[in-house]
Amino acid sequence: MTTTALDIPGYKAGTWVLDPSHSEVTFSVRHMMISKVRGTFGVKSATLIAPENPLEAQVTASVDAASIDTKDEGRDQHLRSGDFFDVETYPTIDFRSTGVRVEGGDFLVDGELTIRGTTKPVTFEFEFGGFGTDPWGNYKAGATAKTVINREDFGLTWNAALETGGVLVGKDVTITLELQGSLQA
Repeated sequence: MTTTALDIPGYKAGTWVLDPSHSEVTFSVRHMMISKVRGTFGVKSATLIAPENPLEAQVTASVDAASIDTKDEGRDQHLRSGDFFDVETYPTIDFRSTGVRVEGGDFLVDGELTIRGTTKPVTFEFEFGGFGTDPWGNYKAGATAKTVINREDFGLTWNAALETGGVLVGKDVTITLELQGSLQA
């Protein structure tokens, strides 16, 4: 991990809390090897502890696994079942950062992602959207983060073979976070 401080215009040290009404967790996965299914999860909580040096920041986040929404209730029920997320046993999907770094001009957040009781390392690419004060005096920050995981690494192994060859559900899942947070007083 690099320890050199960064100069990010508008950055303020402190505790930042996610604004769920202006944030979204989405994913996409290949379906039948010909198209992609997209879906969302509801965020339970997310906090960023931001010291003076952004490279020493710490992030924790939790999403409600049962909130999965792919715009198909039958599919969503299957995804909540023991074949996939087993939300009765594992109600949340959690992330905890382990480091922040800049590599080749990209801002990267390394961490541990826990899905279905399995924890694996992941790296999110972060793109800052900026900072600003809303009409009520709250100081806000916006960012987009993205990573790709292999769902089978997390025990999400259910699949079905297709008559034409291949499988129903792809292994790679792209996770995209659209985030807005508020600096706490």
